[in-house]
Amino acid sequence: MEKPSISDWIEAMRLRTLPLSLSSILAGSAIVTDKSAPFISILILAILTTITLQILSNLANDYGDTQNGADGLDRVGPARAVQTGKISAKQMKRAMSISGVLAFGLGVALVFTSFAQTHNWVLISVFIALGIGAIAAAVKYTAGKNPYGYRGMGDLFVFLFFGLVGVGGTYFLLQNQLHWSVLLLSTTIGTFSAAVLNLNNMRDIHSDSKAGKRTLVVMMGPRNAKAYHFTLVIIGWLSLILHLLFFRTNSWMWLTLLFLPVHIKHLTKVYNVHISSEFDSELKLIALTTFGISLFLFILSYI
Repeated sequence: MEKPSISDWIEAMRLRTLPLSLSSILAGSAIVTDKSAPFISILILAILTTITLQILSNLANDYGDTQNGADGLDRVGPARAVQTGKISAKQMKRAMSISGVLAFGLGVALVFTSFAQTHNWVLISVFIALGIGAIAAAVKYTAGKNPYGYRGMGDLFVFLFFGLVGVGGTYFLLQNQLHWSVLLLSTTIGTFSAAVLNLNNMRDIHSDSKAGKRTLVVMMGPRNAKAYHFTLVIIGWLSLILHLLFFRTNSWMWLTLLFLPVHIKHLTKVYNVHISSEFDSELKLIALTTFGISLFLFILSYI
């Protein structure tokens, strides 16, 4: 087998998924009131840790779905590296191990930088445990024995790690405290991220069902999956509007409502989709607009 090219590895890493993963970091840091040192150091480490975790998740997904038969020749979405033979299973497992070690190292550096002043070993231990949990969740989604993504639990884990842990954890690491308002933005990013996964699963419903991958979409069927998608997007927007009503730092943050008409149009398109491949463009739209909303909140928090 030929040695994989750099472009093969870049394709396998699925860099287009990185903006969505960064949404949690941007949203969590947008509501931090104290942006003095070491804010920048912690933020950079949080970004690097998140990027590495997302790449690990993408590599594990490529490996796991191919090993479990979900990425077959009838796949609707982009072809995977292991599936097409561009990267061997052994090479992918090695890359996963390297990514996991790197993510752990960056995570430890992030935690110790955050608690450098307090030396609170209880919180340090809790966040290192959360980091290990995030690494395990990234791998166990589709790889290994009995992956939770094959048992309809992918949406729950996405909501937890992109929402509650991602946004709430970022805020706590930067501010060293929690405020219940974080739950609103956590819900927004968590539900929008789950909506991205739901679109992915609606696109792949036939290949997933054939492979025995029982996502929520496979369990509930296409019609109910669309209703579920509407619910996720609506809850996300209600949470965001409540956050803007009660906890915005300035009136400029209302500019995030510019994304609302885009999502309304998106829901109309999703309702009218009857060919699985047409979900792919809407998947990209929700991922990018979630990143856009988070980026708006982050930039506007400085005004």
